[in-house]
Amino acid sequence: MAKQCVLYDRICNDCGECDYCDLNPLKICDNCGKCIDSGKEFNEIRIDSVILPKDRDHGGHDHHDHDCGCGHNH
Repeated sequence: MAKQCVLYDRICNDCGECDYCDLNPLKICDNCGKCIDSGKEFNEIRIDSVILPKDRDHGGHDHHDHDCGCGHNH
């Protein structure tokens, strides 16, 4: 089954646009959290799916396989 694009209503074409920072489009996202730090007491995000390790497609490009430096095992 083809992977769905997380930004647009289409099949993922491995363009890499989802890897870039929302605040600085010239920077690869490093999960710093500045894009969600609004000063509000609470922030809301919508989760439309959960991908468990057994459900991951290891056949194609997966931008989370690199060491992002966050200390978690992706």
